[in-house]
Amino acid sequence: MNIFKNFFKIVNFQTVIVTILSVIGTFICIKKEWYADLPSGLIGIAIIFPIVFSINAAYKRREEGLKYFSSLKASAIAFYYANRDWITVENSGLQEEANLLIQKLFKVIKEYFTAHPKNEDEKKFYAVYDMFSEFSLFNEKLRAAGVSNSEISRLNQYLRAMIIDFEKMRNIFLYKTPISLRAYSQVFLNLFPILYAPYFAEIGRTSFTIIGYIVAIIYSVVLVSLDNIQEDMENPYDQIGEDDIHLDIVDEYKQVFETK
Repeated sequence: MNIFKNFFKIVNFQTVIVTILSVIGTFICIKKEWYADLPSGLIGIAIIFPIVFSINAAYKRREEGLKYFSSLKASAIAFYYANRDWITVENSGLQEEANLLIQKLFKVIKEYFTAHPKNEDEKKFYAVYDMFSEFSLFNEKLRAAGVSNSEISRLNQYLRAMIIDFEKMRNIFLYKTPISLRAYSQVFLNLFPILYAPYFAEIGRTSFTIIGYIVAIIYSVVLVSLDNIQEDMENPYDQIGEDDIHLDIVDEYKQVFETK
């Protein structure tokens, strides 16, 4: 059942519209006797190859995003463990502060990437760097609490690693598949099922009329679904597609922060 559930998520209103137009075009061509044996290989060269390239590029960007997010989480956990184990008992309140800082960081990072799936929200961006600033100021509190300079240096390295990983994730968010390639794919993926109506009419003429309509429907669903798959994977952070990176991790990691 999950297979069909996931499949119908890539079949949307756009799929229905293109399919209807393709069937109407095929019907008109049959009535007007407009038949044409168009090369089916043209679809593979002009449509399938570019969209598969785009899907593969989007998938690689998602995998890179996963890698950077995992690295950011690891640095944050290491930052927490260092604070948990290096701080003396009389300054134990700083441990809880470190815990809250990391949870807030995870929250603002999620808010930044999900605020506007298409564009960057500058306020959310600055909120992330406000949190990094709080981490830096927190390190100075640790210095005042007696943590050695070498240990503070190590904490600053963890902070630097988190900033680098966030910026790498942000680059994936900002710089997506080339706009010209996306425009090309979207235009022709939606037009080809309609432009090929004489070809579907020819199939119906040489076999059974219903076969022409069935092929028109299959072409429409397949091509538009490929476009929808690429669109879902274009932004791996928007929490819309099934394959997006899971960013809501505060509750998931609460038990980690409670370990002693």
